[in-house]
Amino acid sequence: MRKILLTAALLAPVLLQQVAAQNRQISGRVTDRSSGQGLPGVTVLVKGTTVGVSTNSDGSYTISAPSTATTLTFSSIGFVPVERPIGTESTIDIGLATDSKVLNEVIVTAQNVERTRNSLPYAATQVDGENITKARNPSFINGLSGKVAGVNIRQSNGIGGSSNILIRGTSSLFGNNQPLFVVDGVPISNANTNTAGQQTGRGGYDYGNAATDINPDDIASTTILKGAAATALYGERAGNGVIIITTKKGRKGIGVTINTGATGGRIDRSTFMKYQKEYGAGYGTYYEDASGFFLSRDIDGDGVEDLVAPLSEDASYGARFDPNLNVYQWDAFDPSSPNFGKARPWVAADNGPEAFFKTALTLNNSVIVDGGTENGTFKLGYTSIRDKGVLENSEVNKNILNFGGSLNLTPKITVSSSVNYSRVDGKGRYGTGYGDGNVMTNFRQWWQTNVDLKEQKAAFERTGRNVTYNFADPTNLTPIYWNNPYWVRNKNFETDSRNRIFGNAAATYKVTDWFNVLGRVSVDSYDEVQEERIAIGSVGLSNYSRFNRTSREYNYDLIGNFSKNINESISLRGLLGANVRRQQFSSIFAETNGGLIVPDLYSLSNSVSDPVPPIEDETRVGVDGIFASATLGFREMVFVDLTVRRDKSTTLPSSNNTFVYPSAAVGFVFSELLKDVSWLSYGKVRANYAEVGQGADPQSVLTNYSKVTTYNSNPLFSLPGTRNNPDLKPLRTKSSEAGIEMNFLRNRVGFDFTVYQRNTIDQILPITLSTATGYNSRFVNSGEVRNRGVEISGFVTPVKLADFSWTVNANWTRNRNEVLSLFGDFDNIVLATYQGGVSSNYAIGQPAGIIRGANLVYKDGQKVVGANGYYAQTVSSNEIIGDPNPEWTAGVTNTFNYKGIGFYFLLDIRKGGDIFSLDRYYGLATGMQPETAGLNDLGNPSRLPISEGGGVILPGVLADGTPNTKRVSNTNFGLYGYRRNPAGAFVYDGGFVKLREVSLSYSLPTSIVSKFGAIRGVDFSVVGRNLWILHKNLPDADPEDALSSGNRGQGYSSGSFPAVRTLGGNIRLSF
Repeated sequence: MRKILLTAALLAPVLLQQVAAQNRQISGRVTDRSSGQGLPGVTVLVKGTTVGVSTNSDGSYTISAPSTATTLTFSSIGFVPVERPIGTESTIDIGLATDSKVLNEVIVTAQNVERTRNSLPYAATQVDGENITKARNPSFINGLSGKVAGVNIRQSNGIGGSSNILIRGTSSLFGNNQPLFVVDGVPISNANTNTAGQQTGRGGYDYGNAATDINPDDIASTTILKGAAATALYGERAGNGVIIITTKKGRKGIGVTINTGATGGRIDRSTFMKYQKEYGAGYGTYYEDASGFFLSRDIDGDGVEDLVAPLSEDASYGARFDPNLNVYQWDAFDPSSPNFGKARPWVAADNGPEAFFKTALTLNNSVIVDGGTENGTFKLGYTSIRDKGVLENSEVNKNILNFGGSLNLTPKITVSSSVNYSRVDGKGRYGTGYGDGNVMTNFRQWWQTNVDLKEQKAAFERTGRNVTYNFADPTNLTPIYWNNPYWVRNKNFETDSRNRIFGNAAATYKVTDWFNVLGRVSVDSYDEVQEERIAIGSVGLSNYSRFNRTSREYNYDLIGNFSKNINESISLRGLLGANVRRQQFSSIFAETNGGLIVPDLYSLSNSVSDPVPPIEDETRVGVDGIFASATLGFREMVFVDLTVRRDKSTTLPSSNNTFVYPSAAVGFVFSELLKDVSWLSYGKVRANYAEVGQGADPQSVLTNYSKVTTYNSNPLFSLPGTRNNPDLKPLRTKSSEAGIEMNFLRNRVGFDFTVYQRNTIDQILPITLSTATGYNSRFVNSGEVRNRGVEISGFVTPVKLADFSWTVNANWTRNRNEVLSLFGDFDNIVLATYQGGVSSNYAIGQPAGIIRGANLVYKDGQKVVGANGYYAQTVSSNEIIGDPNPEWTAGVTNTFNYKGIGFYFLLDIRKGGDIFSLDRYYGLATGMQPETAGLNDLGNPSRLPISEGGGVILPGVLADGTPNTKRVSNTNFGLYGYRRNPAGAFVYDGGFVKLREVSLSYSLPTSIVSKFGAIRGVDFSVVGRNLWILHKNLPDADPEDALSSGNRGQGYSSGSFPAVRTLGGNIRLSF
């Protein structure tokens, strides 16, 4: 396939030159008449023919016109179309005037219906593909971050990691809150197959969102539908919003576009640990030598006890560094080391954990071939993304092939098809959460500051063995807590692959000029394999596991569309349709038992004992839906929308499996009554109300037995811990929204203001039961969650000159989430518990997902210190200590254009959103961080004994409000960490201000490009992502780094990865 695409790319210029020899070549540039700025995407047609092109990014074009051509037409949405006689000219430049009284940008809405913006009675935001890929982000989801009001995206810093996407807050307490993704009318999966343990910080890998299989370079536009009135036609999966992706289409003639780019990345040091350089390994004065800081052994056999570092420890509360003190360290016991049998000066390592990170590299290359005639168009594209992370042995490679085409079989029948194939291969994805599989746990929580990472690397490369700094004893070199980090990355790695195909085939029959019927079949199918390894010689038991999963979704649609002007004032358009959806999921998980027999052989048959019986699952889901909508328009000024949908779902009992949800909306374009007001370009008010239902998760109705491990070769079956409910009803959401849109000064200033409220009732909750019932919990319908908020987006063009323009776009969102009720007498339900004594909870009167744990005691805003000199703690370990929901989010983009030069940057802002840091909880206790060392108020080292002027006085007050004056010891571990402080002491504000994206681009002018023959455009760009965190409150970490997507794990940080600053370049050639 690559050879075919390459051949097409190479032949295209030759074909175009042959065509050019028979026709006239006309070139030029289309600009905005008021500013002189080039206009991209303007349609240039030879009047009376189907020959046409679109202008490139700086407004330049070249068109091959027949010798008989007399006139060119120039048209673009929002501008007055122009016709220009050709005459004998070979260069035609044109300026288009803004149509200040018409705002008819086309928006793709539910069921792929295109509508003009002025006719929409609900909030919808469209982002074009150029804006999504401007910084060349390999994930189009992350490319939306900070650009859309009401959309909160929290990214993972892991390679190929998942992103959590919320539109207008959390609605379903235990269900899915992610939006529905639709590509060219095809609903596609955005599943995340991370384990439950991974989502609660207990290790595992982040395998990313399935929606990232979409090729960013193939996106023409993305529409975000937020409220239920906008999404109801998509059915029960659309209650959390819909992200509609429209891919690029072919155009008449022949065209080839080639993109090639590379970006490199280094970690942002402000988001990684800082280490104290004063003290080494140990937990304090607990050991054998006279000082209490070292082991005492006769290593060299001279009969004199030698100093040996406490090798089995994983903390840095040991002896003060002294270059005159010689100590036997880990490499003194490694026979392959140059330091074998040698004591070395007791000094801090020259190469700490920051030396572990490599330079990330992403190669992104694509080619798109498109063409067509008056009867049809096609587009064929291929994209290769090679992504290497900042950790050893980490890469994710994507190969994406897509095709789209349409053909007019007859004047009444049009057929079309869209097919996307992707292959994703991962190796060495980052381990997450708490555990040896995640080297960040070691680096951030349990580390010896005397250990040099380059020496650990050399030891692994010399031996190929797990030569760790952390072994049990000088006589027992078995790893005790932590492996050599290079062993972890090169031996205990995962591999994964996903083959996926999604697309559709459709036929449209034009019954009359105002009525057509669409029949469409679509499919989304993928198979994935995930393999995880723990090598022989690692901490813990060696292991191999394999997870195979298949997913199939088929949709069958029959839709009748009508659009008719009843008279000069009244228009009526709408649709009537039916949808049949069938889904099939199957999976099998198997792993070895008792360890592996043969090193480096990873198969289930290499198990010491019989492999654990596989866990198999098969699920089938069916939903049948019928839907209708109607839009009544009056003088292009008043628009009334009505929709209704009925779904019947197999995930609910037959008595409750049919549910109906309606919507009603109205929009009033009041600027149509104020045409004489010169400063008002456009104005509209809108309001809507809608209800939408959502079925239960599969297998929530009937309680089934599961097969467990056999007993004496006899098969055993058991009931699950949760009792299902044969009387479940659908979850329902009631949504209302109102807004106003206004543009001023010939559309140079504008805003969109929206207020909304969304109440979700009949939540499907797991309620705790007495174990005497034989179950731990059961599903019930109960509970209500309310989200209400404000969204503001706006733009202004402060400068618009002949050769220069400056445009600012901004958005701001504030969502308030509250749990209004739960079930019976329950006032709190635990979503998940985490290491560190904290949990995520739903509590009446509180935002969703609040963090509970023990807290500090405060008096008048100051920490209370107990009589022992340490901070006082609450009696209860169930205090509310944090809220992970942000207070508000915002994004600001600035775009500057000067002739063919463009400069753009995006600021992404989040205010609030609490985070509990397990890294600080443990890392401060183990003495790695600078605040655990240094000088005290007396000017003495704080780790000296109090009798020698050491110790610290913790800032705070006594219970009576007087200042604390009691000095406490800092000689041994725990003063600043979990041992002496509750979980609430490690909750931080997760707000930030980030320079998210930067792009500097240049388009070669037509005068130069025209000399290259068939080339229509050449564009260069330098791009950067996450270049600077201007502000954050979470120390030494990225507050945005997400543990996983979904409800669990939000507001919890463990083994956090640093942010990566990336900088690169891209070249685009258009033929």
